[in-house]
Amino acid sequence: MAWKITLSNGIHLPQVALHCDARRRVDLSFISHAHFDHIGSHRHVVCTEGTSRLLQGRLKGEREETVLAFEQTHTLANGAEVKLFAAGHVLGSAQLWVRHEEESLLYTGDFKLRPGLTAERCATPRADVLIMETTFGLPRYVMPPTEEVAASMVAFCRAALAEGVTPVLWAYSLGKSQEVLALLAEAELPVMMHAASVAMTRVYESLGMTFPAYREFDAADVAGHVVIGPPQGAWLEGVAKRRTAMVSGWALDSGAIYRYGCDAAFALSDHADFPDLLKFVEAVQPKRVYTVHGFAREFAATLRARGVEAWALGMENQLELGLGI
Repeated sequence: MAWKITLSNGIHLPQVALHCDARRRVDLSFISHAHFDHIGSHRHVVCTEGTSRLLQGRLKGEREETVLAFEQTHTLANGAEVKLFAAGHVLGSAQLWVRHEEESLLYTGDFKLRPGLTAERCATPRADVLIMETTFGLPRYVMPPTEEVAASMVAFCRAALAEGVTPVLWAYSLGKSQEVLALLAEAELPVMMHAASVAMTRVYESLGMTFPAYREFDAADVAGHVVIGPPQGAWLEGVAKRRTAMVSGWALDSGAIYRYGCDAAFALSDHADFPDLLKFVEAVQPKRVYTVHGFAREFAATLRARGVEAWALGMENQLELGLGI
């Protein structure tokens, strides 16, 4: 069987009547994780318990849910067999494995192989066809060791506090804020978090995660605290003396501090970097790969050069010609 795959309202698999990470309402969608760019108000969703709990605070309205544990087998109404595997992106994030007419397909959603403190360890199940995100699909994107990044963040915070300045770590409310908070644990620094970050952290705690002490952000009492919260925004206007840092894999780009308008940038990502994208394909051993997001065309070309059939989904693919010299 040849899988039919379209990049339309997320990833659409018409043979099994299933969308993956659709944004506009559909009858049935797999939701890989609870970031806003992967969710929609669908009639019925397939997801993990962690994603379901996070969705409760992010996506209003009624919906039917099929909540699956990792590696639990479920059969769709059309007979297709599905399983969810940990993606390592944020807590509860999952990959979708589908088998239909004896051929298997794996959709990664957002994922990372590097172990983190606040997400399940990414799995690498075998599949015949692989649809993978390639956010950092160029060789220059190699994340530094997490321990080094954490040490640099702590040094940044201590230096600011020593000068009577409030250090602010810009981190998205779901996933990155919790990882940053966990990485600061050994430093024992007083922490305040933006209300949105607090809300997501409390869901993490309800799912069994533990964190160092933190308080909700209060500009009137911020002195002596490290602040964690989403980039930019009027919420920081009450903090006159502050030093800001963006926490993102895009910190690897030259000029990141100018792009984000901050004083420093730390390369910590919840996406796979270039070496891990290659390792992931090697582990899954697919017959065919489709790439989406980021440097999809470039990474597909890299895989073809390594002898793997690969295509950037929804894009023109420039085929390489051997010169036979």
